[in-house]
Amino acid sequence: MKEALGKAGQAVEYRTADGRLVGLYIPGDFSDYTSFPPFVETPEEQAHLAQAYKVISPQRERETKAHLTADELPLQIVLLDRDPGSYVRPHYHVNDAPAASPTRHQILICQRGRLRVGLYTKDGERLGHVVLRSGDLVLMCEGHSLEFLDPGTKIIEIKMGPFPGSDEADKVELHVDHEPAHRSP
Repeated sequence: MKEALGKAGQAVEYRTADGRLVGLYIPGDFSDYTSFPPFVETPEEQAHLAQAYKVISPQRERETKAHLTADELPLQIVLLDRDPGSYVRPHYHVNDAPAASPTRHQILICQRGRLRVGLYTKDGERLGHVVLRSGDLVLMCEGHSLEFLDPGTKIIEIKMGPFPGSDEADKVELHVDHEPAHRSP
């Protein structure tokens, strides 16, 4: 089990022994863009950058855009660090083949306060936890728990849809030994 104690500004992945991604913590001060570069190697990709994003330098794109999730995941996280005047042309994204996933992936963004997010496999194995602070986010691909640590903690939850209609149809409760002694809604 690990706690998100990566170097400042770096993302931390939580994976099972077989390599399956269970969670991805991204601190609010993320700055490690070169570890997650966009694909800008071919002349076609470079031409696309120049046309769609008004980016002339592929190196500048590598330093200011991070593709943090694998292409096959149903939720994609991309971080952009851009200066005033940067522009992305109007567009939308096509979904020709929805990703097949046994779980609905979810993102939490902490707006204020702090919360502890436990990260679990579908089988209930705890892989670790992260403490989210204002500006931090976490991608959860399998099991998770939330423990609010500060009064007035406010989070944004982004979840794959459509909603199945009820909590009973949406959630599978994990039976684990290590929950806080006091739990309240």
